[in-house]
Amino acid sequence: MTEAQSSAHGFACAESPKAGVVHVRHRHDTHFTVVGNHLAQHPHLSAVAIGIGVYIQSLPDGALVGIKDLTRRFREGEIAIARALKELEAAGYLERRRERCAGGRMVTRTSWFEHPDHRAASVPRPRPRPQVDLAKRRRTPDVPLPPVDEPAAELLAGLRRRDPRLVLSERDVRLLAPDVRAWLDRGVGPVQLARTLGGELPVGVIARPARLLAYRLKSWLPPALPVQPREPAPERPSAPLPFQTCDGCERAFRAAAPGRCRDCRTVDAA
Repeated sequence: MTEAQSSAHGFACAESPKAGVVHVRHRHDTHFTVVGNHLAQHPHLSAVAIGIGVYIQSLPDGALVGIKDLTRRFREGEIAIARALKELEAAGYLERRRERCAGGRMVTRTSWFEHPDHRAASVPRPRPRPQVDLAKRRRTPDVPLPPVDEPAAELLAGLRRRDPRLVLSERDVRLLAPDVRAWLDRGVGPVQLARTLGGELPVGVIARPARLLAYRLKSWLPPALPVQPREPAPERPSAPLPFQTCDGCERAFRAAAPGRCRDCRTVDAA
């Protein structure tokens, strides 16, 4: 007799693989970050660079990711973290650029691109600059200049002798002259005022010396001196009495009217 054979398929083997990692899956509903395999499995980035890249992608906008900040977060030193940031920058994930703020201060703008292949579409385009009507600007009437104040103008024009960076145009001198006159009228001499305006200047190039001098003239203006009370005139000494000749001893003495001297009056009284 032949053996009975079953035509049913056998069950698939549900055993774990004999080598490699085994994933224990967990569904994250909150507090998770989506990271593409192009970063997590990047073939050329180091382990430190991939780890820092995943960490940066998990941070919210505005988080600090400088070398000092990452050194305080991880055990790696500044050299290793700086090298990893350069790797991410070369791979297109990280961008750091220096920009000047409105107040003149330089800051570092850091951008993180979750996928370097799509960074061109994610970079915000700069706003177009408004067009300036040069013809309209030329038609704008100029501010009338005050009359020339020779002492104030000479003081301002001579400031460049103290510092070559304090070069003023003739228009600047005419506009600043009334503020200089206010100092002179309050008893500040030209030498002292020139020393005040040209002293303790900032280091480096002074792009707008007229604006600097205008600020000092208005902000550092001293108060007017108080009016001193007039001292009373000294009393004039009275004129000495005229000489008289004594009627008794004919000796000269001072008295308002002729008569006898004090000695003769004493003898007469005795």
